[in-house]
Amino acid sequence: MGSRQAVLVTGGAGYIGAHCCKALHAAGYLPVCYDNLSTGHADFVKWGPLVIGDIADSRAVAEAIARHNVVAVMHFAAFSLVGESVIDPQKYYQNNLAGTLGLLQAMRETDVLKLVFSSTGAVYGQADSKPIAEAAAGRPINPYGTSKWMIEQVLADYRHAYGLQSFRLRYFNACGDDPDGQIGELRDPETHLIPRAMMALQGHAEFSVFGDDYATSDGTAIRDYIHVVDLAAAHIRAVTLLLEGHEGGAFNLGTGSGLSVLQILKAIEQEAGRPVPHVIRARRSGDPEFLVADASAAHAVLGFRPQHSDLSTIVGTAWTWHQKAHPIRNT
Repeated sequence: MGSRQAVLVTGGAGYIGAHCCKALHAAGYLPVCYDNLSTGHADFVKWGPLVIGDIADSRAVAEAIARHNVVAVMHFAAFSLVGESVIDPQKYYQNNLAGTLGLLQAMRETDVLKLVFSSTGAVYGQADSKPIAEAAAGRPINPYGTSKWMIEQVLADYRHAYGLQSFRLRYFNACGDDPDGQIGELRDPETHLIPRAMMALQGHAEFSVFGDDYATSDGTAIRDYIHVVDLAAAHIRAVTLLLEGHEGGAFNLGTGSGLSVLQILKAIEQEAGRPVPHVIRARRSGDPEFLVADASAAHAVLGFRPQHSDLSTIVGTAWTWHQKAHPIRNT
């Protein structure tokens, strides 16, 4: 462990952060998980030390960086519920934006100026292009997306002023679970399509399809689904490039192809052997018809080639995890 380069992973006890900690360990790094456990899970921290703290506490972050001789940071700690962000924007700007400023202050104080930032496709809002390229960013339509876009602007300013090098990785729909079944999606409340549909099938939640009148093949919205293991691989490549002197950049992480809500439900039905109970409701305000990434830049710079993001692997790994995490109530 002593010979491994340490990477501080904020939000490392959460869904994507924990998968990245596992990938960091497999790649020869020491992941140091920094998490306040407000939504994360201590039992997801399996591959390195856990430091319990808040990113807004710059002194505590700086102490963790110094104690573990950290060389780079991966930043996942954030609130991410779009609907909640509309109802309570202060919570999102205070935690996501102000919290990140605390983290960046600690990084500057300890002269650790290499960061991989967990951004989002929400920075594009109602993008017109199909698929969406990085240049379309800057039109978020909710406070969650705006908070992430603001952080991207902060990181650009910090690069010019302080020499901070960063990758801003814009995820589309992160999904799937650890093929080994050690970690997975586990939120309360659960709002993501695949886990919530599975919880509905297991009798733990209701599931609604919002809109069946879009101009798509089956009337339901199209999204780009990327397996969390593929996301983790991109993060490993990004932090390695930063440590080799790369200046970073903003990149989409997706497959470049889309699937409809009903296609996802059909795949879950095939995997589980029974249909997902659901109701059709009206479209939600602000839900775009089509969100698919142009990931060609990530292919070129990061060598990003999804290996686990076929629908059968996504649904199969998710169903294996959810049977463990949420045993079926009704039969």
